[in-house]
Amino acid sequence: MIIILKPGTQEKEIAPIKNLLTANNIIIQEIVGDTTRMIGMAGDTSVISQDALLCYPCVERIMRVQEPYKLAGRKFHPNDSQFDIMGHKIGGGEFAVIAGPCSVESEDQILSIARDVKASGASFLRGGAFKPRTSPYAFKGLGLDGLELLKVARSKTGLPIVTEIMSSEFLDAFAEDVDIIQIGARNMQNFSLLRQVGELKKPVLLKRGLSSTIEELLMAAEHIMAAGTTDVILCERGIRTFETATRNTLDLSAIPVLQAKSHLPVVIDPSHATGYWDLVEPMALASAAAGADGLIIEVHNHPESALCDGAQSVTPHVFGHIMNKIQRLRKALAD
Repeated sequence: MIIILKPGTQEKEIAPIKNLLTANNIIIQEIVGDTTRMIGMAGDTSVISQDALLCYPCVERIMRVQEPYKLAGRKFHPNDSQFDIMGHKIGGGEFAVIAGPCSVESEDQILSIARDVKASGASFLRGGAFKPRTSPYAFKGLGLDGLELLKVARSKTGLPIVTEIMSSEFLDAFAEDVDIIQIGARNMQNFSLLRQVGELKKPVLLKRGLSSTIEELLMAAEHIMAAGTTDVILCERGIRTFETATRNTLDLSAIPVLQAKSHLPVVIDPSHATGYWDLVEPMALASAAAGADGLIIEVHNHPESALCDGAQSVTPHVFGHIMNKIQRLRKALAD
């Protein structure tokens, strides 16, 4: 629900309403315009009587919101969100690229790639320490040792690190060491994990599930935000369809749809979406042209010997070429 306040309402008149809402575990989102002031409510609003709210002299009317994602939606937050993470911005007109290997394999590997992607203009370093794999026999990452290597790369390059959490077992380590916690496609509806990560109040990169609708993605974001985290980045990484020519089907239309429904930044993962390195560039350019707030691209210095997803990883040289084209495209669109 949204409480529409009368023009000229003073803060002291609103305080009793806020106290009532917070006492009933309602999350408050204030919206202040030139002539209008509103209070958005998220949570179990059934415990609040509309008649009781209308008894306050400063309340003009109550409006129900149809969308179930109150915090992630635009009705409570009409302006685009922009997040500043260690001096690197994303959203609100700031385009950011997250790049790095699918999995951390060694200190030399991650440090070399981190330096290369930074030189080409990447703002964040991605790397898997814990890897969800379809096969139980495939490489599952270095675990906490991989996280330590990511920290080394961050200290040497200054790039904030993005890595995926697989289990609540490692919440403390991620809370202390990770700059953006990634929730992978397989865990998008692991609501217990979403809540626990949300309680850390650290930036989160949330990937769309393999067969999830846009509303389900936004509701997953709502779980994280309701737990306390405000900085959530939405990631389209391809969905499962009948098509077999690519690893997944990249839903480019998700960019404008999500941006119409939500204020949260939207990034695209052309690597996982296509599964082939030579398709990463055209899909990255298409994503930027469609208005994405950023990209997440897999980069490996020796894709042919990568322990995970080598076929979809570009080399640092190719990544630099893509970044150059992205910069030229965005400049042309801005002119």
